[in-house]
Amino acid sequence: MAKLRFNISMSLDGFIAGPNQSKENPLGEGGMQLHEWAFALAAWREPHGREGGEVNASTEVVEQSLANVGATLMGRNMFGGEGPWGEQPWDGWWGDDPPFHMPVFILTHHAREPVEKHGGTTFNFVTDGIESALQQAQAAAGGKDVHLGGGADIAQQYFKAGLIDELQIHLVPVLLGAGTRLFDNLGSALGALECLRVVEAPGVTHLTYRPAM
Repeated sequence: MAKLRFNISMSLDGFIAGPNQSKENPLGEGGMQLHEWAFALAAWREPHGREGGEVNASTEVVEQSLANVGATLMGRNMFGGEGPWGEQPWDGWWGDDPPFHMPVFILTHHAREPVEKHGGTTFNFVTDGIESALQQAQAAAGGKDVHLGGGADIAQQYFKAGLIDELQIHLVPVLLGAGTRLFDNLGSALGALECLRVVEAPGVTHLTYRPAM
């Protein structure tokens, strides 16, 4: 059965981005540290059109996170920009050939026509809520899983709705001290989790969970 899968890098003190996020600094102050473990990997670099890279214990984790995924969901903040789109709307952080190579559905309050990019990526903009976005993504995925890309606000909405089937946290041994927390505003909505796997790798520990039955 197809799943909604969410994976995210997080600091030891629970932050997925540092303070003072901006268009110039989308991960906030210190936030880039959360992803350095991935940037060095060949498995990360290849989809982003880059050569070289390392192979280590994180490689299989990244490859599996990309396998059997047919569509991606994300919030407007992760896509970039805020408010009405304007005359020259922002087309995302990823240039003309984004690394997704699949349909991407963006939750937003502001309607916009789809944007087609090279490599099979089409950005679709959804204004009628998380359940509609998931249904559209599932239809586009054609029986494959849907990847939830974040950010925190969208993830929290899906957690509260009980729609996330698998959670993977890439736990990075840094302390950001401030920023955006993944598990704020949830109360008891997340419920108990069952740990499926723990993988230790250079600079990161990969933790995979699913909601406890």
